[in-house]
Amino acid sequence: QVQLVESGGGLVQPGGSLRLSCAASGSGFSNYVMSWYRQAPGKQREWVAIIYSGTSTNYADSVKGRFTISRDNAKNTVYLQMNSLKPEDTAAYYCSAYQRPYTYWGQGTQVTVSS
Repeated sequence: QVQLVESGGGLVQPGGSLRLSCAASGSGFSNYVMSWYRQAPGKQREWVAIIYSGTSTNYADSVKGRFTISRDNAKNTVYLQMNSLKPEDTAAYYCSAYQRPYTYWGQGTQVTVSS
């Protein structure tokens, strides 16, 4: 079983940057497919970015070119670097770990983009 703890959220002005971290406990982190999702108030949770057990990544169109997902397998941590933030990026951000057939979720970290 994997436990995930997100950190790094906060209040930032439009155009600013934040880096989210997701620390995983347990073994086998390098084999997990890691993703970031977000959920804004009154909206469904949406997928943001994914990084596979290698270095392959993919992004939602809404964040492509602004967000970068990465992982450090030695630290059991996945990151989400968020640049050029917009008010519409405001949401609770969650990381997930997937290895068939299980998906694990963190508790989320709040990101608020506002002037």
